[in-house]
Amino acid sequence: MPASRVSAEAIAARLSAVGLTTRVEEHNRCTSVEAEVPQSLSTESWREVLEVLTEADRFGLHATRLNGRTVWAVVRKAAPTTGDVGGPSHQR
Repeated sequence: MPASRVSAEAIAARLSAVGLTTRVEEHNRCTSVEAEVPQSLSTESWREVLEVLTEADRFGLHATRLNGRTVWAVVRKAAPTTGDVGGPSHQR
């Protein structure tokens, strides 16, 4: 199993421990984790979620009135080269 998959599975397991339902997906250059965040999530649980997400190479929150809130995290399969380093314009 690729190291990115192992890291993503660890992130997903910790998010699941907080009570979130997670999805892990393989992509060409990364492994991603997504989890729906209920409106009733406690402040303590939010802190844990944020701590878990910092283990990823990139992470964020997608929120809409229609679909609610989804946290996401990306773990790269290979270390980026100097010309491949992603900044804010590379975020999903």
